[in-house]
Amino acid sequence: MKVRRYAVTVGIIFAMVALLGAIAGADEFEHGIKVKVDGKDYYFVGPADGPGGAKDVPGHDWVQLGPNEVVGYHYNTGPMGKAKWWSSDAEDGALLFVVHAIIDTWSLPKAAAYFSKGYIHYHEFESVEDGKLHPTKVVWLRHVAVASFNFDGGPMPQMGHKVSPGVDYEFMPNWKKPYKAETH
Repeated sequence: MKVRRYAVTVGIIFAMVALLGAIAGADEFEHGIKVKVDGKDYYFVGPADGPGGAKDVPGHDWVQLGPNEVVGYHYNTGPMGKAKWWSSDAEDGALLFVVHAIIDTWSLPKAAAYFSKGYIHYHEFESVEDGKLHPTKVVWLRHVAVASFNFDGGPMPQMGHKVSPGVDYEFMPNWKKPYKAETH
């Protein structure tokens, strides 16, 4: 049973990497990407460490596949290129996760459904135009680890844990926390 689960996990990882490689041929992955949500440009909430002060989640590069889907790579780097920010035992700049993201609203039934599929974490969107959070939508994230390493937690060291290849169900879980858009 354990061997079969491992084989399925490895198969999923290779399929996702192949899919992302094919996508990368058509569109470039970008840090500090402007994501179109409801016809307006948004950044992922995070520090201003993207090109030209664009905001983003540290260590991530993204490509938007459609109106409600984004994929990305999560590397072992932090804000402004800080080395080994996410993991002290993985190589600096190493690919840690392949990330699939769905843009949607938050509700407890949706949160539970997303959790059951590995989307245990969400991020907010910040308007490029005025810095306000999107009034209703978030981006649900599923991190699929490509190797084993110790996750040190980046900005949240209390979230540190050992990671094995496959969906990381411990990656900063906030799926139960209701989303409430506030202006900054």
